[in-house]
Amino acid sequence: MIDSLILQQGSDWRAQAEVFDEIFFVFLALGTLIGTIVVAYTLWNVYKYRDDGGEPKEGFDAPEVGELPTGQGGPKAKKLFLSFGLSAIVVISLVVYAYGILLYVEDGPDADEDNIEIVVEGYQYGWDYEYPNGHTETGELVVPADTRIDISVTSRDVWHNFGSSELRIKSDAIPGDTNTNWFSVSSEEVQAQGGEATFTVECFELCGPGHSAMEGQITVIPQDEWETWYEGTDGDSSNVEGGASVDGAASVNAAAIGGVSA
Repeated sequence: MIDSLILQQGSDWRAQAEVFDEIFFVFLALGTLIGTIVVAYTLWNVYKYRDDGGEPKEGFDAPEVGELPTGQGGPKAKKLFLSFGLSAIVVISLVVYAYGILLYVEDGPDADEDNIEIVVEGYQYGWDYEYPNGHTETGELVVPADTRIDISVTSRDVWHNFGSSELRIKSDAIPGDTNTNWFSVSSEEVQAQGGEATFTVECFELCGPGHSAMEGQITVIPQDEWETWYEGTDGDSSNVEGGASVDGAASVNAAAIGGVSA
């Protein structure tokens, strides 16, 4: 947890997926621990103060429905304020922890000259990716490992939403507007997938009858392999199978005449 608050830089940049997985684990672990303690304490009190049919002990101050602690230092008041204090500490700690780490997700690691800025443009029903050298890809986004990838997301026709559940990224694609986001994939993840990591891209905004076919792919390869690939692009364009093609979109729209309009 301390490492996540420090938010390491350089080669130790943390992918958004790793950050969200950590937040989920922290909340799950603490929730399970606190839930176990509360349930165990409740069951212990149920057993301790059960009605055994006998006379209550002398001086026993039985609780009554709707009764509030008097605040005069009695045992009931002490238990209330102790539980309130502990709960406040836990909740405030989680808020500070989650807010600090979500700031990292919002802003990303510090930008440097090695970052890659890519324009993502959605259309019915696919994705175009434009690299800094002017090269464009359709359907597949090829990026290097251990690098911050900055994406500027927009649309040429209707509202879309560019995202990948596996990478925990999601951005609205709105005509005439641009939304920014970032992601990164570690070389360890690339090696774990056999030297080339792939992640599915989907549209998360209902955009027409071909919405369900609007898929793409993010391919992550080692840095040296990507540099060789990038040097060979030389600003040309490439169409990769994924989602509906432009002609396919026209076919879908034609089929939609008299039905659901895009």
